[in-house]
Amino acid sequence: LGAATPSGKCPLLSVATGEPLTGTDGKPLLVEPDALEPFDAPPALRRKINAVFTFADLSAADAVARGVAARKIGASRRMEDLPVLDARLAVEQDAAVRRSLLESHALIRLANAANRDGQIVATYELADLNCIGALDALRALAGDTAAPAKVRAAAERAGNAISGYAERVNFVGTLFRGASLGSILLVAALGLAITFGLMGVINMAHGEMLTVGAYTAYVVENIFQDGIRLFGFDIPGLHAGAAGREWYFVIALPASFCAAALAGLAVERLVIRHLYRRALESLLATWGVSLVLQQTFRLVFGANNVQVNSPSWLLGNFTVSDITLGFNRLFVIAFAVLIVAGTWALMSRTRLGLLIRSVTQDRDMAACMGVPTRRVNMLTFAFGSGLAGLAGAFLSQIGNVGPGLGQNFIVDNFMTVVVGGVGSIVGTVVSALSIGVSDQVLQQVLSSPVLGKIMTLLAVILFLQWKPGGLFPTKNRALDD
Repeated sequence: LGAATPSGKCPLLSVATGEPLTGTDGKPLLVEPDALEPFDAPPALRRKINAVFTFADLSAADAVARGVAARKIGASRRMEDLPVLDARLAVEQDAAVRRSLLESHALIRLANAANRDGQIVATYELADLNCIGALDALRALAGDTAAPAKVRAAAERAGNAISGYAERVNFVGTLFRGASLGSILLVAALGLAITFGLMGVINMAHGEMLTVGAYTAYVVENIFQDGIRLFGFDIPGLHAGAAGREWYFVIALPASFCAAALAGLAVERLVIRHLYRRALESLLATWGVSLVLQQTFRLVFGANNVQVNSPSWLLGNFTVSDITLGFNRLFVIAFAVLIVAGTWALMSRTRLGLLIRSVTQDRDMAACMGVPTRRVNMLTFAFGSGLAGLAGAFLSQIGNVGPGLGQNFIVDNFMTVVVGGVGSIVGTVVSALSIGVSDQVLQQVLSSPVLGKIMTLLAVILFLQWKPGGLFPTKNRALDD
């Protein structure tokens, strides 16, 4: 319907052209909108209407819409649609849309049992295009006893070729997911590697620092919108609208680091500073701290998981040779690289890094030389906890946030640190990526997440039997003694 005329009636518009429809007298057809009644079109008519809209989308300005329309036409398997595809192929310039048009063209010809030679040619074309969507049709044709042997053989060859391509795509996609998981493990374990190597404290509350960071991202998001109620107080929101949804995460990242660093500082001052060089007592005490923090999360945020919405610039993805690369996982990988570079610069190019390395090498000698070991311990523990908070902010963009989020990663964090070598940044990087990729690959190969994690753990145990000090064992006087 077009815009209403002064009489209150609206002209009928053509779906194809958008122009007003005219009657036999050449005047526009006018109707009263309130007098129109819903028309229940029969299935046959609905199919034709959908086909008209699909054909119209082939000429849409948006390339994505044209590609979707081309795939819909191919799924219909109607021979009468081939001229439409031919006409669009003659003018289409976008490479991705042309690929979809060619795939649909071949799929339609593959379904034409009246032309067996055309079916054979279509199998070769689909194999050349690596059309994963054609696998079911090719397998069905290969098993069709009514088809000639040469047609079935061609369909089987094409199916095998595309299956091999699909396996390679899945494998590369698994490596990408493993790299993103390894990046999260890396950021979370990097601080643990420093504190564990420096202080010899087994901090079982490190996972809760990760949870602090995730919940901080949740709080920042709500503050940018309508506000949130915490500890019985209402924190007003900024009502930033769409702009807030887009950019809150830029603020959430440093906020997550600071919140987790402050939480770690409190744990170090209240508990851990009394337990240096007492590994068993520190393990039990920090385990208790982790339970207290988990219960605190339940009291403040509730026992149910909460959802942290991602900004639009982290929601999209792009495809390279059928491999889907999500922006959120690419962001995690890129940011992990920056964090590793920053940590390396801190440890090797700053006075604090010099003090940390001196205490790691020989705490007593560093104290005799005037190094404030207690202050170094405090700052290092806060820094390591802040890194865990950043990892929690990343996790909030990939999954839900709950009180037990950190417990799902604490074992992996310690495993990463021990395999890489306690206190070794390089070892932590290599170990995190290796464990993350191995975990994802084994889950795919074994078709079971549980078996994949079990096999990863067994591999780590066997490796530590061979190299107890990890990949890059740290040399210090305490170990030498």
